[in-house]
Amino acid sequence: MAGVNDTDVRGTERKTRLGMPVELFWGYIAIAIFMVGDGMEQAFLSKYIIDLGFSSVDAARLITVYGVGVAISAWLAGVLSDIWGPRRTMTTGLVVWIVFQILFLTVGVRSGNYPAMVVLYGLRGLGYPLFVYSFLARIAYVAPRHRLSAAMGWFWFSYSVGYLAIGNYLPSFAIPALGYIGTLWMEVAWIAVGGLIGIFLVRTKVDAAPEPTTSDSKVRKAVRGVTIAWRVPRVGVAGIVKVINQSGLYGFPVMLPIFLTTKEIGFTVPQWLQIWGTMGVVNLIFNAIWGALGDKIGWARQVRWFGCVGTAIASLLLYYVPEWTGPNFLAMVLTACFFGITMAAFVPLSAIIPSLAPRDEKGIGISIHNLASGLANLIGPAIVGVTLSLAGYQAVVWVFAVIYLIGAGLSFLIGGEHEKHPAVEPQEATPAAS
Repeated sequence: MAGVNDTDVRGTERKTRLGMPVELFWGYIAIAIFMVGDGMEQAFLSKYIIDLGFSSVDAARLITVYGVGVAISAWLAGVLSDIWGPRRTMTTGLVVWIVFQILFLTVGVRSGNYPAMVVLYGLRGLGYPLFVYSFLARIAYVAPRHRLSAAMGWFWFSYSVGYLAIGNYLPSFAIPALGYIGTLWMEVAWIAVGGLIGIFLVRTKVDAAPEPTTSDSKVRKAVRGVTIAWRVPRVGVAGIVKVINQSGLYGFPVMLPIFLTTKEIGFTVPQWLQIWGTMGVVNLIFNAIWGALGDKIGWARQVRWFGCVGTAIASLLLYYVPEWTGPNFLAMVLTACFFGITMAAFVPLSAIIPSLAPRDEKGIGISIHNLASGLANLIGPAIVGVTLSLAGYQAVVWVFAVIYLIGAGLSFLIGGEHEKHPAVEPQEATPAAS
């Protein structure tokens, strides 16, 4: 932010614990709680939409439109934090999420009005990136420079604990007790608690109003955050690989709960949620493991062979293992865990993308990372929706497998100094959910 310098915000003796800025402690708690609320529906919403009488294509289309909102908001979060300040941007995200969730459930779901559901759920998608990614601005300005990587790592840990772990396990217990609609209403409580904690229990100088004269320059900076993809082609290529990385993470929760709970396969919805929740826990653990291994294996090499090729194989197994074994819970858990392990192998991308950017545009390189993560929310469900309508479940996994193999080919274009060792001091690895 133009109106806050390093001396004002960082200070010289900022207190940290294991790399976490002490004054942001409640912010990290807020992110975890907020993402529980946002993540609970990810693995059952498509199933619920079908139970309401709509088709699997309708369910995928709904979630795809939501992805459009997420992609736009992910790109805007950084510039709005600079223009409005992180606290006001986070407040906007919280209000947007709650208002449009309530409208989605009352005007859309309760009345069975599909067009209203699509519009309102898409608008709700604007909410979570404004809240979550704006907190990154607080971290960037508050954390001491030599502890910034660790501080960012704690952010992604909080994000993944809420979104991938608790957010998947909790509905497996809530749905039998409250039903689908009751669980969707429960999300509002988690969002409200996390949001209020993040807004009112965290106070930093960076939340002060920025200089009003800087808006135009901040907008130009946001535009540069997109144009760098072709001004520095390797940044663009790495961004595409990042989209490919997370497309399966957001696409498979649209298809798998429908596929696995068919009569032919035979899993229950709570079983599916426990399977995917276990995947999230394993993914969280292996983010740290792959983060350390990447510095030895080579960033691009790990992304190519263990991330892209490994996830291509895992994608196929997510279909063929239940086809071969039926409702074998252990077999499916192990398959999902393999998927989580290979997804975690993409963690060096979080260091590769900014390291490819020019020295004075490292922050803009990070914006490409965030934009790619947002686009994955759109691309993954869109792949499922289009492919299901044309060719069915088996074709979906093959499309994802081919896309991941294309990502492996693109990774050769990143290459160079990233093949054998990091070109710069490695940043904290970002979990696959980020």
